[in-house]
Amino acid sequence: MPKVSSVIVPYATYLRVYEPLAAFPEPERGHWARYARRTDRPSYQDELRRALADLAPTPPVPVPVHESEDAFVLDVDGVVCVCPWRTRLRGWLALEDLSEELPPPVLDAVLPPVLRRQAAQDYERWLAINPDARPWIRTATWQVPINWFVLVSDEEREYDKGASAGSPPVLRYRTPMVQARRRVARGLRALKEAMDEGPLIDGLVDVGRWLEEFHPRSLVELDYGGLVHALPAGALEDDHSAADVAEGIAALRRGDGTAAGAAYGRLVERWRSVRDLRSAN
Repeated sequence: MPKVSSVIVPYATYLRVYEPLAAFPEPERGHWARYARRTDRPSYQDELRRALADLAPTPPVPVPVHESEDAFVLDVDGVVCVCPWRTRLRGWLALEDLSEELPPPVLDAVLPPVLRRQAAQDYERWLAINPDARPWIRTATWQVPINWFVLVSDEEREYDKGASAGSPPVLRYRTPMVQARRRVARGLRALKEAMDEGPLIDGLVDVGRWLEEFHPRSLVELDYGGLVHALPAGALEDDHSAADVAEGIAALRRGDGTAAGAAYGRLVERWRSVRDLRSAN
Protein backbone atom coordinates (compact mmCIF):
# COMPACT_ATOMS: atom_id res chain seq x y z
CA MET A 1 0.00 0.00 0.00
CA PRO A 2 1.31 3.52 -0.76
CA LYS A 3 2.19 5.83 2.08
CA VAL A 4 -0.72 8.17 2.77
CA SER A 5 -0.26 11.53 4.44
CA SER A 6 -2.08 12.01 7.75
CA VAL A 7 -2.84 15.61 6.84
CA ILE A 8 -6.51 16.08 5.98
CA VAL A 9 -7.21 18.61 3.23
CA PRO A 10 -10.65 20.01 4.04
CA TYR A 11 -13.48 22.13 2.74
CA ALA A 12 -14.12 20.68 -0.75
CA THR A 13 -17.38 18.87 -1.58
CA TYR A 14 -18.05 16.74 -4.63
CA LEU A 15 -20.73 15.67 -7.06
CA ARG A 16 -19.52 12.56 -8.90
CA VAL A 17 -20.85 10.33 -11.65
CA TYR A 18 -19.79 6.68 -11.78
CA GLU A 19 -20.31 5.15 -15.23
CA PRO A 20 -20.39 1.41 -16.02
CA LEU A 21 -17.39 0.09 -17.92
CA ALA A 22 -19.64 -0.47 -20.96
CA ALA A 23 -19.96 3.32 -21.33
CA PHE A 24 -16.26 3.68 -22.17
CA PRO A 25 -14.78 2.95 -25.61
CA GLU A 26 -11.71 0.79 -26.02
CA PRO A 27 -8.87 1.03 -25.15
CA GLU A 28 -10.06 3.19 -22.22
CA ARG A 29 -12.47 0.48 -21.09
CA GLY A 30 -9.62 -1.99 -20.77
CA HIS A 31 -7.56 0.51 -18.80
CA TRP A 32 -10.36 1.05 -16.27
CA ALA A 33 -11.09 -2.69 -16.02
CA ARG A 34 -7.46 -3.30 -15.06
CA TYR A 35 -7.44 -0.28 -12.77
CA ALA A 36 -10.53 -1.51 -10.90
CA ARG A 37 -8.65 -4.67 -9.91
CA ARG A 38 -5.94 -2.68 -8.12
CA THR A 39 -5.82 -2.80 -4.33
CA ASP A 40 -3.86 0.45 -3.90
CA ARG A 41 -6.28 2.93 -5.44
CA PRO A 42 -5.87 6.48 -4.05
CA SER A 43 -8.56 8.35 -2.13
CA TYR A 44 -10.18 11.73 -2.76
CA GLN A 45 -7.79 13.24 -0.21
CA ASP A 46 -4.84 11.95 -2.26
CA GLU A 47 -6.38 13.58 -5.33
CA LEU A 48 -6.74 16.92 -3.56
CA ARG A 49 -3.25 16.79 -2.06
CA ARG A 50 -1.75 16.26 -5.51
CA ALA A 51 -3.64 19.25 -6.85
CA LEU A 52 -2.48 21.45 -3.97
CA ALA A 53 1.09 20.23 -4.37
CA ASP A 54 1.10 21.67 -7.91
CA LEU A 55 0.26 25.09 -6.47
CA ALA A 56 3.15 25.05 -3.97
CA PRO A 57 6.09 25.69 -6.37
CA THR A 58 7.08 29.15 -7.59
CA PRO A 59 5.66 29.75 -10.11
CA PRO A 60 2.67 27.49 -9.40
CA VAL A 61 1.37 24.90 -11.86
CA PRO A 62 -2.34 25.81 -12.21
CA VAL A 63 -3.17 22.85 -14.48
CA PRO A 64 -1.39 19.45 -14.48
CA VAL A 65 0.88 18.88 -17.44
CA HIS A 66 -0.49 15.36 -17.94
CA GLU A 67 -3.99 13.99 -17.49
CA SER A 68 -4.57 11.72 -14.52
CA GLU A 69 -5.04 8.01 -15.14
CA ASP A 70 -6.75 7.52 -11.77
CA ALA A 71 -10.43 7.09 -10.97
CA PHE A 72 -12.83 6.27 -8.16
CA VAL A 73 -14.37 2.80 -8.43
CA LEU A 74 -17.67 1.37 -7.15
CA ASP A 75 -19.40 -1.99 -7.50
CA VAL A 76 -23.04 -1.18 -8.25
CA ASP A 77 -25.15 -4.34 -8.02
CA GLY A 78 -22.31 -6.39 -9.46
CA VAL A 79 -21.44 -3.87 -12.19
CA VAL A 80 -18.08 -2.14 -12.00
CA CYS A 81 -18.53 1.63 -12.35
CA VAL A 82 -15.75 4.19 -12.51
CA CYS A 83 -15.49 7.94 -12.04
CA PRO A 84 -12.34 9.22 -13.80
CA TRP A 85 -10.53 12.04 -12.03
CA ARG A 86 -9.75 14.05 -15.18
CA THR A 87 -7.75 16.50 -13.08
CA ARG A 88 -6.37 18.39 -16.08
CA LEU A 89 -9.80 19.22 -17.51
CA ARG A 90 -11.10 20.11 -14.05
CA GLY A 91 -8.08 22.35 -13.52
CA TRP A 92 -8.93 24.38 -16.60
CA LEU A 93 -12.56 24.66 -15.56
CA ALA A 94 -11.56 25.69 -12.03
CA LEU A 95 -9.38 28.46 -13.46
CA GLU A 96 -12.37 29.87 -15.30
CA ASP A 97 -14.42 29.85 -12.09
CA LEU A 98 -11.57 31.42 -10.11
CA SER A 99 -11.56 34.50 -12.30
CA GLU A 100 -15.19 35.10 -11.31
CA GLU A 101 -14.65 34.54 -7.57
CA LEU A 102 -11.51 36.57 -6.81
CA PRO A 103 -10.91 40.30 -7.34
CA PRO A 104 -8.25 40.96 -10.03
CA PRO A 105 -5.44 42.06 -7.62
CA VAL A 106 -5.85 38.91 -5.53
CA LEU A 107 -6.10 36.69 -8.60
CA ASP A 108 -2.94 38.22 -10.08
CA ALA A 109 -1.09 37.59 -6.82
CA VAL A 110 -2.22 33.96 -6.65
CA LEU A 111 -1.81 33.16 -10.33
CA PRO A 112 0.10 35.68 -12.48
CA PRO A 113 -1.66 36.71 -15.73
CA VAL A 114 1.04 35.09 -17.89
CA LEU A 115 0.27 31.68 -16.34
CA ARG A 116 -3.46 32.13 -16.81
CA ARG A 117 -3.02 33.16 -20.44
CA GLN A 118 -0.85 30.12 -21.13
CA ALA A 119 -3.36 27.82 -19.44
CA ALA A 120 -6.23 29.35 -21.46
CA GLN A 121 -4.31 28.82 -24.71
CA ASP A 122 -3.53 25.21 -23.77
CA TYR A 123 -7.19 24.60 -22.97
CA GLU A 124 -8.34 26.11 -26.25
CA ARG A 125 -6.01 23.84 -28.21
CA TRP A 126 -7.02 20.79 -26.18
CA LEU A 127 -10.73 21.55 -26.53
CA ALA A 128 -10.41 21.74 -30.32
CA ILE A 129 -9.26 18.12 -30.26
CA ASN A 130 -11.70 17.03 -27.53
CA PRO A 131 -14.89 19.06 -28.17
CA ASP A 132 -17.18 16.64 -26.30
CA ALA A 133 -15.10 16.39 -23.13
CA ARG A 134 -16.83 16.78 -19.79
CA PRO A 135 -15.76 16.12 -16.20
CA TRP A 136 -17.13 13.24 -14.15
CA ILE A 137 -16.62 15.28 -10.98
CA ARG A 138 -17.90 18.68 -9.92
CA THR A 139 -16.33 20.40 -6.93
CA ALA A 140 -17.51 23.14 -4.59
CA THR A 141 -15.68 24.75 -1.67
CA TRP A 142 -17.12 25.67 1.72
CA GLN A 143 -20.61 24.63 0.63
CA VAL A 144 -22.85 22.04 -0.95
CA PRO A 145 -24.78 23.89 -3.70
CA ILE A 146 -28.51 23.72 -3.03
CA ASN A 147 -29.21 22.39 -6.53
CA TRP A 148 -27.09 19.30 -5.75
CA PHE A 149 -29.51 18.32 -2.98
CA VAL A 150 -32.35 18.22 -5.51
CA LEU A 151 -30.75 15.11 -7.07
CA VAL A 152 -30.88 12.99 -3.94
CA SER A 153 -33.27 11.84 -1.21
CA ASP A 154 -32.91 11.82 2.55
CA GLU A 155 -33.48 8.04 2.44
CA GLU A 156 -30.22 7.74 0.46
CA ARG A 157 -28.23 9.58 3.10
CA GLU A 158 -25.19 7.70 4.46
CA TYR A 159 -23.54 8.98 7.63
CA ASP A 160 -20.58 7.38 9.41
CA LYS A 161 -19.18 9.28 12.39
CA GLY A 162 -15.81 7.63 11.77
CA ALA A 163 -14.98 6.83 15.36
CA SER A 164 -13.33 3.47 14.65
CA ALA A 165 -9.56 3.25 14.06
CA GLY A 166 -9.26 6.98 13.62
CA SER A 167 -11.23 6.96 10.37
CA PRO A 168 -12.70 10.32 9.30
CA PRO A 169 -16.46 10.94 9.28
CA VAL A 170 -18.35 10.46 6.03
CA LEU A 171 -21.58 12.07 4.88
CA ARG A 172 -22.79 11.29 1.38
CA TYR A 173 -25.73 10.36 -0.82
CA ARG A 174 -25.81 7.90 -3.71
CA THR A 175 -28.64 7.57 -6.20
CA PRO A 176 -29.24 5.96 -9.62
CA MET A 177 -28.86 8.31 -12.58
CA VAL A 178 -32.46 7.80 -13.72
CA GLN A 179 -33.70 8.88 -10.30
CA ALA A 180 -31.44 11.95 -10.24
CA ARG A 181 -32.69 13.04 -13.68
CA ARG A 182 -36.30 12.51 -12.64
CA ARG A 183 -35.82 14.70 -9.57
CA VAL A 184 -34.20 17.44 -11.63
CA ALA A 185 -37.16 17.49 -14.02
CA ARG A 186 -39.72 17.58 -11.19
CA GLY A 187 -37.78 20.22 -9.30
CA LEU A 188 -37.49 22.44 -12.34
CA ARG A 189 -41.22 22.24 -13.02
CA ALA A 190 -42.05 23.27 -9.46
CA LEU A 191 -39.53 26.11 -9.40
CA LYS A 192 -40.52 27.52 -12.79
CA GLU A 193 -44.18 27.53 -11.79
CA ALA A 194 -43.33 29.42 -8.60
CA MET A 195 -40.82 31.95 -9.98
CA ASP A 196 -39.72 33.38 -13.31
CA GLU A 197 -35.99 32.98 -12.84
CA GLY A 198 -33.25 32.75 -10.23
CA PRO A 199 -29.88 31.19 -9.42
CA LEU A 200 -31.46 27.97 -8.15
CA ILE A 201 -33.23 27.44 -11.48
CA ASP A 202 -30.08 28.30 -13.44
CA GLY A 203 -27.98 25.93 -11.33
CA LEU A 204 -30.48 23.11 -11.67
CA VAL A 205 -30.70 23.55 -15.45
CA ASP A 206 -26.90 23.43 -15.62
CA VAL A 207 -26.52 20.30 -13.51
CA GLY A 208 -29.38 18.63 -15.40
CA ARG A 209 -27.64 19.19 -18.72
CA TRP A 210 -24.46 17.76 -17.24
CA LEU A 211 -26.22 14.60 -16.08
CA GLU A 212 -27.59 14.03 -19.58
CA GLU A 213 -24.02 13.50 -20.81
CA PHE A 214 -23.69 10.18 -18.99
CA HIS A 215 -24.84 6.58 -19.34
CA PRO A 216 -28.38 6.09 -17.96
CA ARG A 217 -27.19 3.26 -15.70
CA SER A 218 -24.65 5.47 -13.96
CA LEU A 219 -24.62 6.26 -10.25
CA VAL A 220 -24.62 9.81 -8.88
CA GLU A 221 -22.82 10.56 -5.62
CA LEU A 222 -23.01 13.71 -3.50
CA ASP A 223 -20.10 13.65 -1.06
CA TYR A 224 -19.48 16.19 1.71
CA GLY A 225 -15.79 15.33 1.30
CA GLY A 226 -13.43 17.34 3.48
CA LEU A 227 -16.17 19.70 4.59
CA VAL A 228 -17.04 17.19 7.32
CA HIS A 229 -13.88 18.37 9.12
CA ALA A 230 -15.21 21.93 9.29
CA LEU A 231 -18.50 20.89 10.88
CA PRO A 232 -19.02 19.67 14.45
CA ALA A 233 -20.19 16.07 14.82
CA GLY A 234 -23.60 17.10 16.09
CA ALA A 235 -24.16 19.30 13.05
CA LEU A 236 -23.31 16.41 10.75
CA GLU A 237 -25.64 14.01 12.53
CA ASP A 238 -28.49 16.51 12.34
CA ASP A 239 -27.81 17.57 8.75
CA HIS A 240 -30.78 16.56 6.61
CA SER A 241 -30.42 19.25 3.96
CA ALA A 242 -31.74 17.00 1.19
CA ALA A 243 -34.95 16.51 3.17
CA ASP A 244 -35.34 20.28 3.61
CA VAL A 245 -34.83 20.90 -0.12
CA ALA A 246 -37.32 18.17 -1.02
CA GLU A 247 -39.83 19.59 1.46
CA GLY A 248 -39.37 23.09 0.07
CA ILE A 249 -39.94 21.95 -3.52
CA ALA A 250 -42.98 19.90 -2.51
CA ALA A 251 -44.39 22.99 -0.77
CA LEU A 252 -43.87 25.08 -3.91
CA ARG A 253 -45.61 22.40 -5.96
CA ARG A 254 -48.73 22.68 -3.84
CA GLY A 255 -48.51 26.48 -3.65
CA ASP A 256 -47.57 26.71 0.04
CA GLY A 257 -45.11 29.57 0.14
CA THR A 258 -45.01 29.62 3.95
CA ALA A 259 -43.83 26.01 4.21
CA ALA A 260 -41.33 26.56 1.38
CA GLY A 261 -39.92 29.60 3.20
CA ALA A 262 -39.61 27.63 6.43
CA ALA A 263 -37.65 24.86 4.70
CA TYR A 264 -35.35 27.40 3.09
CA GLY A 265 -34.86 29.10 6.46
CA ARG A 266 -33.67 25.83 8.00
CA LEU A 267 -31.13 25.46 5.21
CA VAL A 268 -29.84 29.00 5.67
CA GLU A 269 -29.49 28.56 9.42
CA ARG A 270 -27.74 25.21 9.10
CA TRP A 271 -25.13 26.53 6.68
CA ARG A 272 -24.57 29.84 8.48
CA SER A 273 -21.71 28.43 10.57
CA VAL A 274 -19.96 27.21 7.41
CA ARG A 275 -20.24 30.63 5.79
CA ASP A 276 -18.82 32.17 8.94
CA LEU A 277 -15.82 29.83 8.80
CA ARG A 278 -15.29 30.68 5.15
CA SER A 279 -15.29 34.40 5.92
CA ALA A 280 -12.82 33.86 8.76
CA ASN A 281 -10.43 32.22 6.33
